[in-house]
Amino acid sequence: MTIRLSGRVRPFSTNAALFVVFAGYLLGLTGCSTPAAPDASAGASSEAVVEAAQPELGAWGVDLAQMDRTIDPGDDFFRYVNGQWLESFEIPADRTRYGSFDMLGERTEKQVRAILEELAELSADSESVLSDDERKAGDFYASAMNVEAVNALGLEPIRSELARIAAIDNRAELVRVLGSAEQLGTSSPVRFTLGIDSLNPDVYLAYISLGGMSLPDRDFYLSDEDSMAAIRAGFVAHVERMLALADVADPKAAAQAVLSLETAIAEHQWTRADRRDRDKTYNVVAFSDLSERFPGFDWTSYFDAVGAEPERINFSHDTAMPPVFGLVNSVSLDDWRSYLTYALLRSSAAFLPEEFAEERFDFFGRTLRGQPEQSPRWRTAQSQVGGRAGLADAVSRAYVARHFPESSKVQMLDLIEAVQGAFAERIEKLDWMGAQTKAEARAKLAGFGVKIGYPEQWRDYSSIEIRRDDLAGNVKRVREYHRLDDLARIDQATDKAEWFMPAHVVNAYYAPQLNEIVFPAAILQPPFFDPNADSAVNFGGIGVVIGHELGHGFDDQGSKADARGIKRDWWTPADRARFVELSDVLVEQYNAYEPLPGVFLNGRVGLGENIGDLGGLSVAYAGFKRSMAGEDGIELDGFTPSQRFFLSFGQIWRSKTRDEALLAQVKSGRHSPAEFRVNGSVRNVDAWYEAFDVARDDALYLPSDERVRIW
Repeated sequence: MTIRLSGRVRPFSTNAALFVVFAGYLLGLTGCSTPAAPDASAGASSEAVVEAAQPELGAWGVDLAQMDRTIDPGDDFFRYVNGQWLESFEIPADRTRYGSFDMLGERTEKQVRAILEELAELSADSESVLSDDERKAGDFYASAMNVEAVNALGLEPIRSELARIAAIDNRAELVRVLGSAEQLGTSSPVRFTLGIDSLNPDVYLAYISLGGMSLPDRDFYLSDEDSMAAIRAGFVAHVERMLALADVADPKAAAQAVLSLETAIAEHQWTRADRRDRDKTYNVVAFSDLSERFPGFDWTSYFDAVGAEPERINFSHDTAMPPVFGLVNSVSLDDWRSYLTYALLRSSAAFLPEEFAEERFDFFGRTLRGQPEQSPRWRTAQSQVGGRAGLADAVSRAYVARHFPESSKVQMLDLIEAVQGAFAERIEKLDWMGAQTKAEARAKLAGFGVKIGYPEQWRDYSSIEIRRDDLAGNVKRVREYHRLDDLARIDQATDKAEWFMPAHVVNAYYAPQLNEIVFPAAILQPPFFDPNADSAVNFGGIGVVIGHELGHGFDDQGSKADARGIKRDWWTPADRARFVELSDVLVEQYNAYEPLPGVFLNGRVGLGENIGDLGGLSVAYAGFKRSMAGEDGIELDGFTPSQRFFLSFGQIWRSKTRDEALLAQVKSGRHSPAEFRVNGSVRNVDAWYEAFDVARDDALYLPSDERVRIW
């Protein structure tokens, strides 16, 4: 094929050996039973087509009008690239943040909305020719949009669940309800899920972890900061109003009981740093040893309610669980009933009368994240139908048929080849890693699997009954379908073809136990990927995303798994020590960033993502230079190829966030705010200094010996 490079078209050869690595995914995809996609010739590789087509943003892929060229790029590269947009753009009232991800997400949402509205209209006609999945998606969406029917039913959709909770009169029944939390739609601090065994990725494993909290993280319950105290006060008021809507007796006292119980749970929750440590979170216990390992909890009642008897269970937060089991046995049943009732109302609000959804939004949207207006109902309906817990594959299948050109896979393969090849070269040149560890690193890099666009096989939803006039019933039946599907997988062979993200979601991920990187169709659009853009733009956009996801296989946690995804330490002690030394410098850099007055980032919690950002940028740039084969390239609008690469990187992280949402992100998330994903990364990359003549007196300048160079 050919790709556009620095304003020209040049051949881009495909490494045959690398293609074989990916062929199992790509060739299988082309042969699956998928609706006809748009004509691949729309992205064909002939020079005439490439030269004639225009990129979506600007003349070559970057919207230069959004820059602020009065800012020195060495002082604030994020604002140099995005300053005009940051000054003029106002976050929509129904959003907590808005940026490049959201812009692309909004476009995709509108595309999906059009699909669902069309299917909802056609599914009303019994004579219309629709597939079973299309009809179910259309009927599900129609039920979610029927506000009048939802309002008319009141609390009837959860009447039996409320009665089940109200009838709890002994500890065994409480444990059974906690074990039935997923079926009932309520919450449980003893959270049962399905995962992949980190020591044997070929099989699924049952997991139990600490759950059951409404607020984003333990600090929201335990911190004495004024902002956290205000959120807790707002939470209690919200719970009281929610319980009052359901005619719960003495909602004020019940709301305080909910906060007290959730605070007691939070006291035992591990720190975020510990919760992401894959050594600490692997604690497998045989089912037959449960009572000995964790005495004082009614495991028989719990697993009778779950409906499974796994051979082995991993306790992700093992030391946190015994104190929580103590709460199950000591906290009054009245308080547990209040807690479970509120959790049921909160999780069911989307299919209850509008005042419940409005009350939930008033706290979780307005108070917690500063969002002035609730999102339109169609957006909620779309997430119910198209979310991973809904009929995601039915929606994705329709989406890719209409909006994903197959040619994008071919171009993505070439980009991945270039970035992965650059990664391999950089491993060879590392001065801090020894030969033994390098051999293992090469094997892991070569073993990466790649999924592009959409799954090889679509889920079979034929067993689910969807009724056009029954939103609550649809939600429950779909939820039960997924629950039973998970239970059937316990201790069984892993489905290596499964996707953990719908194709119509704007994102990408790395799956450590499968050692694979995945790029859903929706992210393969501008500004991340544009088949008609300058090559530097695509390398600075989706190329950096590719490098970021590859980098997760070698960050502080991903590096704990080998080429097969097995959790083992394949590093020599000396190399691991040098890696930790380098990454600790990055931790300290990010610890110093202050996104809000008095609020600093936690560099330890964000380490994996920050390594991914820095490594992704460095490796993608090396891949870009490698693809140029020594050519200098021409300037476009006065920008060199290297400058265009970094401008594209700054553009993909263009974003504004409300202060409340930013606080929640810093306190509970792993990703750094957009400003620091850009500025915190470029200041460690030598090529950026060269591209923009960054000098010692510039604000972002770091002396060469203080720059972090991991990958």
